[in-house]
Amino acid sequence: MGGSKAYPYGSTTAVRAQVLAALGVLKLATADQMHRLMAPGHKDNKGFRNAALDLARHGLVVSEGSSRDGHKIWHLTPVGLDAAAEALGRPVGEMGGIARGAARSGAPHAMAVNETVIAITRTPTAATRPVPRQQTPPASVTEPTGPVSVPPAEPAPGIGWVGSWSTEVPLAAPSSRSGRAGVRADAVLQAPEAGLPVLFVEVDNCTEPPETLESKFEKYLRYFRLTAKSSSGGEMPLWRTPYRPSARDGHPPLVFVFNPGTRIGPQALANRMKTVMEGTREVWSGAYQADRGYGARASEQDGYWDFTDAIPVLFTTLDRLKAVGPHAAVWWRCGHGQWETLPDALDNPADHRAWSVRSEQRRVRRREAEEQERQLALAAATERWAERPPEEPEPAPEVAPCERCGLPITGPAGEDDPFAPPEDGRHCPTCRTDLRHQTQTLRGALFGRQPRGK
Repeated sequence: MGGSKAYPYGSTTAVRAQVLAALGVLKLATADQMHRLMAPGHKDNKGFRNAALDLARHGLVVSEGSSRDGHKIWHLTPVGLDAAAEALGRPVGEMGGIARGAARSGAPHAMAVNETVIAITRTPTAATRPVPRQQTPPASVTEPTGPVSVPPAEPAPGIGWVGSWSTEVPLAAPSSRSGRAGVRADAVLQAPEAGLPVLFVEVDNCTEPPETLESKFEKYLRYFRLTAKSSSGGEMPLWRTPYRPSARDGHPPLVFVFNPGTRIGPQALANRMKTVMEGTREVWSGAYQADRGYGARASEQDGYWDFTDAIPVLFTTLDRLKAVGPHAAVWWRCGHGQWETLPDALDNPADHRAWSVRSEQRRVRRREAEEQERQLALAAATERWAERPPEEPEPAPEVAPCERCGLPITGPAGEDDPFAPPEDGRHCPTCRTDLRHQTQTLRGALFGRQPRGK
């Protein structure tokens, strides 16, 4: 086997650490699953088999059964759990259990959960040994002709890495002594670097009645509604205590991965998904908030869906994830009615944000309509003023002539004598001034000035 006395199967330190990390997350796994999750660039899973055998000699892992396809299933021992915590850099209290005895029945559900983790993570392949440098042929050598081999396409990228996952996670209030008051999540994915909120994953092998699945939705909703005291003294959702909050409002998403295998056909699977979706409508549909608006036209009355107390539920199948990866349109968001990519499936196009956009668009349209009406009214008024005939100037009022000189009694236009006597209605300013300076006779002083005869 080419190994040492301590590790007779010849495993390397790196592969042994990968086995511990994989089992620390998956709890139960075959060597083939650990190979595809941790190092798919290896030629085969022989290195992981040898690493598991070497770790078993030290009492860190043990095998108690085989999967339905004949692969030996490995899980950690209590001592191996501590070693796996060190390999993952996690506290031992966050590692969960060791799944003792679960492999004896073949663990079909655990194997499906592992396949889901592998299909979503899709660890990129990496070279495991140096590639020999190719010698450049001399220029005189004629290159052989023939079909050129095309390298295989790179597999679709995945989300997260093995440390992004946790499996068999109990979700319950801290005061609960057992998990009966809550629910146990098959897997939890935390990949904030991918721009995703925490995802709770459930895997269905299509062996349980739909009513059993629907009961899980209700347990998740009860758990998400639990609150705890925050550092500031207020209340916060309990689920945000162990998990990082995201920019999304409401509860975290719940992903259901259906794995029908050969048990049911496509039509039966579609009927099962539809039954579960209809039976849990109150959990994921949200509440409609009608905005009747004050003074709004009946045609402009609008509303939106409030998802604050709703769980975003996403359906997919294990076959779709294996075929094209998690970044393709393999997600069916309950209520959207079509297959979408993960960001689109997590979005709420009918929530308050979309309503705010529509409301602002309506305000802009109203302002534009009012401005258009004002411009039309102004143009109509301008047109009316332009069509009116020009008004003739009013004739200047006639001024009586001066009795002495015949000029207007107001005097020549533009001339104003400040020293002239006040108007008497008979003489112009010049004549009034002349008459004031004339020598008054005795007759005039006694009888006043008599009107001149014609």
